[in-house]
Amino acid sequence: MGFVDVVGIATNYVKKDFGLSDTLANLLPMMVFLWFLVLSVPTGLLMNRTGRKRAVIISNIITLLAMIIPLISYRFPVLLIAFALLGIGNTIIQVALNPLLTNVVSGDKLTSNLTLGQFIKAIASFLGPIIASLSASFFHNWKTLFLIFAATTVLSTLWLMLTEIRETKAEGKNSSFGECFALLKDRHILLFFLGIVGAVGVDVGLNTTLPKLLTERTGMLLDKAAYGSSLYFLARTLGTFIGAIVLAKISGRKYFLVNMIVAIAAMAGLIFTGNLWGIWMLIFILGFTIANVFPIIFSAAMQHKPDHYNEISGLLIMGVSGGAIITWIVGLTTDLTGTQSGGLVVLLAVLVYLLVMAWRMKE
Repeated sequence: MGFVDVVGIATNYVKKDFGLSDTLANLLPMMVFLWFLVLSVPTGLLMNRTGRKRAVIISNIITLLAMIIPLISYRFPVLLIAFALLGIGNTIIQVALNPLLTNVVSGDKLTSNLTLGQFIKAIASFLGPIIASLSASFFHNWKTLFLIFAATTVLSTLWLMLTEIRETKAEGKNSSFGECFALLKDRHILLFFLGIVGAVGVDVGLNTTLPKLLTERTGMLLDKAAYGSSLYFLARTLGTFIGAIVLAKISGRKYFLVNMIVAIAAMAGLIFTGNLWGIWMLIFILGFTIANVFPIIFSAAMQHKPDHYNEISGLLIMGVSGGAIITWIVGLTTDLTGTQSGGLVVLLAVLVYLLVMAWRMKE
């Protein structure tokens, strides 16, 4: 699941290599996250027939193809195809993997275990920019990371194929598209859906913007500025690890509220500060506070209607398309204002919405 976050640092390298504008370069994350909008619900419905484990294996095969293509041909149109495949594969795995977890752990431990899963995902997200930067420095080819990710995908697929998981029969087996989207009439499901849109939008928006922000404000070269994304994901990794422990003891709503208040303050500071150490500190705070938003929202939704796991998973993962929509708006705003701060204002507005959502959630 974490491989999708490589699109952040990849966007920065592709922008540099092909001399693109922010608006055009941000087509890469749009090509990735657009598929969450198109395929999430169909995947959730199809999964009722194919099974969750088989869907994850299919997603890994598609991801493997996405990792191989840039190694064969490095041209911008080809990269758009590769990242589209990455988006398709990641859509399927994110729809299938979270419900599959419900066949392994009990409901009262779901939030904590989803958060632990995000901790493992964050490790891949954290290592991506580091691998790209080291590859660029030592091998003069940042694309070496695709080879490493491809090998990891093969290992992951073989491991899952050899693992026996007893899947429960889906209650929503005969659900149609109309019945699936009708779940959005439930005020809480709609709230959760928009929350996922915002959470992923902030996450991908920061991932894409931070290296450019460091370059703009400090004159740092891209190979070094890439560590801004790594620091963000390091903070996310730590945040998910601590969150897995804390959320086993306190309600997700309380933890959500506190984190959003701190995140808003940190984002406001990042818009205005030009001090390098201040930027590093604020990046870390943002990564830590945003780390657990996705699993908190996802767990709350799954427990709200436990008889519709597959359908709700499909709807919520459709909200991951916020990574395409909001990141594109961030890029457009950056080009219009001529500064990365303009894009950060968009992300600040999204954080305010998430705070309102946390306030309105049930305990």
